[in-house]
Amino acid sequence: MTSFSRLELEAARDRRVPDLVRPGVRLLFVGINPGLWTAAVQAHFARPGNRFYHALHAGGVVGHKLDVRGGFDARSRSALLDRGIGITNLVNRATARADELEPAELRRGARSLARKVARWEPRVVAVVGITAYRTAFDRPDAVVGRQSEKLAGAELWALPNPSGLNAHYQIRELARLYREAAGAAGLELLAPSIRSTSRRP
Repeated sequence: MTSFSRLELEAARDRRVPDLVRPGVRLLFVGINPGLWTAAVQAHFARPGNRFYHALHAGGVVGHKLDVRGGFDARSRSALLDRGIGITNLVNRATARADELEPAELRRGARSLARKVARWEPRVVAVVGITAYRTAFDRPDAVVGRQSEKLAGAELWALPNPSGLNAHYQIRELARLYREAAGAAGLELLAPSIRSTSRRP
C-alpha cells in the first residue's frame, strides 16, 4: 500500500486536485476540500479510512469497492465516469483538516460550484459535509438530504461527510443516503451489498 511520511504529506499542503468529470455527468459529488493524502496521490477521497467508495459500493451505486489510496487508475476512473458520476470540491486547496478553511473560502467555493454546475449540467449535486454546506450556502438550519433550493438548475443534496472521523453516521446510513441521491440522479442502481433499517431524518 502507498504510504507517506508526515513531511511528505505536509509537502502536499495547498495543492489542487483535478476535477473528475466528463460530459454527461448525472451525479456530481462535491467534497469540502482535498486532504493532504488526497492531494499527494491526486485522487478524491483517497485517504485510508475514508468511507466514500465503501458507501458507494455498499449502496449499489458502483459495482465494486474502489481502492484509490495510491491514486486513480483507468479502472477506477471508468467505474465512476461510466456510471455518470463526477467529483469536485468546494475549495480546491489541500489542508490537513477541513476546519482550516475560512468561511469566506467556502462561500466563494459555492459560487464557483454554481458556475461549474451550469456548465456541466448534472441532474444532482451532492455536497458531502453538512456543516460545510450550511456555511457555504448560508443555510444554517439545513439538514441532511434533498434541499428545497436548486443549484444552477440541478437538484441539490447535502450528505454526511464520509470521513472515518464522522462517527455520527455509520456505513449503512451513508450507503442509504448516497444511494438515494444516485437514484434521484437517474443512475441505474445495483443491488446494495449492505442494507440499512434505520431512517435518520
